[in-house]
Amino acid sequence: MQFAHPGMLWGLLALAIPLIIHLFNFRRTKKVFFTNVAFLKKVETETSSFRRLKQWLIMAARMAFIAALVVAFAQPFLPAENDQSTTKRGMNSLYLDNSLSMQNTTENKRYIDLAAVKIDELLGLFKNQQNVQFLSNSFSGDDQFIKGAAKIKDRLTEVGFSSRHRTLENVYRRQVSMAHKESSADRNSFFWFSDFQKSTVGDLQNFRVDSSQQIYLIPVQGEGLKNVFVDSVWLASPFVREMQNSVLYVKVFNSGNEPVENLPVKLFIDDVQTSTSSVSIAPDTYATASFNFTVREKGEHRGVVQFDDQPITFDNESYFVLDISPAINILHLFQERSPSDYVAKLFSNDSLFNFSQYNSGNVNLNRISENDFVILEGIQAFDPNLQTAIQTFVREGGHVLVIPSSNPSEQVYRETLASLGLSSLRVLKDSSSVNVTPTMLTEPDKSNPFFADVFEQSGDVILNLPSVKPVLDWSGVGTRLLMMKSGKNFLSQANFGDGSVYLLSSPLLGRFGNFAEHALFVPTLFKMAALSVKPQRLAYNFDEGSIIIPMNDAPQNAVYTLKSGEKEVIPVQRVIRNNLILELPDIAELGDEIESGFFELQQDGVTRKLLALNHNSEESKMGQYTPEELKDIFAEQPNITVFDNILDGDFIDSFAESNFGKQLWKYFLYAALAFLLVEILLVRFMKS
Repeated sequence: MQFAHPGMLWGLLALAIPLIIHLFNFRRTKKVFFTNVAFLKKVETETSSFRRLKQWLIMAARMAFIAALVVAFAQPFLPAENDQSTTKRGMNSLYLDNSLSMQNTTENKRYIDLAAVKIDELLGLFKNQQNVQFLSNSFSGDDQFIKGAAKIKDRLTEVGFSSRHRTLENVYRRQVSMAHKESSADRNSFFWFSDFQKSTVGDLQNFRVDSSQQIYLIPVQGEGLKNVFVDSVWLASPFVREMQNSVLYVKVFNSGNEPVENLPVKLFIDDVQTSTSSVSIAPDTYATASFNFTVREKGEHRGVVQFDDQPITFDNESYFVLDISPAINILHLFQERSPSDYVAKLFSNDSLFNFSQYNSGNVNLNRISENDFVILEGIQAFDPNLQTAIQTFVREGGHVLVIPSSNPSEQVYRETLASLGLSSLRVLKDSSSVNVTPTMLTEPDKSNPFFADVFEQSGDVILNLPSVKPVLDWSGVGTRLLMMKSGKNFLSQANFGDGSVYLLSSPLLGRFGNFAEHALFVPTLFKMAALSVKPQRLAYNFDEGSIIIPMNDAPQNAVYTLKSGEKEVIPVQRVIRNNLILELPDIAELGDEIESGFFELQQDGVTRKLLALNHNSEESKMGQYTPEELKDIFAEQPNITVFDNILDGDFIDSFAESNFGKQLWKYFLYAALAFLLVEILLVRFMKS
């Protein structure tokens, strides 16, 4: 047995006090005269021996009371099994994982509350020490210093949930850094209270700690895991137009270990519930909910997918932005065009398109980059500057349709189209001759993704197909979209850089066929225009790092701000061509107050675009390392101790016995009280 405060044993000298009192009777005596002296002598003989026994027993009880009380104050204990006991010098750092997953519950108690109770009890073991430090996911500057246990208890009451999550390696480095800051060269003890999510704790297989540090892992877990979250949201069609029925798909994932039956999922647009669906999801799988909706007005609209999933509620909403009827910028450049001007008739009367057309010799070539889709019609010979501008436009993501002239230059077309990824091209002479028989097109391949949503029913047969007279011929290049019954290409698509080039084999002039007047012409060109615009991003993620926002008129030196209510974020930004690139700060820099939701992209106080930002789904994945798995992972690192689940047994008692030894002071306190009771009983009931 050892003593935490051996100096208190000097108090055993107080045992002399009752001994002196009992050995020397300082009470003054009185003489009492009685008539029958013989009788008094007999009584005196009988009572003096009884009184002497009583006095010795009382003296023993008092001395035992004092001795037990002194030993209790000296705090005796049996030595700890761990010879590197935390009672020695060094820093004791307590980490509480206050990430959003700690909202989970077991036995009707939240994980974070269970951990806080155990930390409070652990601080009771450190009550006389000033080398205690507390840490949460916020990595707050106030928590960088060692403090007394009492101050840590006060800090514990202020801890709330944080949208940040930390890997164990980050936590360890932070604690080691603070230990070095405090010049703690002795063995330090680090305590980690966490649910140890597999998706957020990092790579534990390759995680190594310094053998001079003692690590204690305390899993805070329950048997039941429940959580449902939105994995992704997408539209059935890349375009959503006003007053038309649209379909939204929502992928909902169940990361718990219990099935979810008929979970109601709601769709809100501009704070109005527009549709409802329900999903049933097996554990660790997903289901897809579909919503039909209609929006009455153009522009950007705020969308929210919402459901009620307890006990974890931070991911019960997913935000997105619908851009209704986004304008497609189309530029028509021509030298030789059809008298009916089919291209202009098709695009100029639809509000979905921003259409402009110029003669190729009278256009500012810088305007090409401001468009999504460029149609080159009837150009006999490409100007070198035009050729360079088109090549740059396609490489950077633009889409171009080339409609040949009635008499194209084979050399110029071959060179121009070869620079765009099309080769093996030749010009067919005398195609417009009346002696040349038009060739009918074959029915389009409806399984081709290009024709998705073009035909109402895939089984319909198109009986009346256009007939054409080609002026260009090529083979083995790109994707064949339309072909003639002769087996030759009529319309092909070739990818070049980030964009695409469409090549038509005949002009739109009447003497070269009736394709421009056929019903197939309209959906084919509409689909080209639709594909020229990248599918709109419904939402972005805080952890993406950088996001790219198409903006045709973004000034180079403007400052853009992301604003949500009273909160503002100024990200690192740059403009490359027609794209604004925002470098989002790390979630640790944004602070816990930044929540998922809608952010206005503002330039000089003017809103240019509405964005939806959500936190990533890593925190929503409930898979956890069990205590047994943690013990297997760290089996080769003896300085890492993994306790059983915080609910399995008394963690504090087992830790105290292993690291502080068996505390005996309370037993001596009980003994002192027992001896005091014995003394009272002797005085009260043992009468002479």
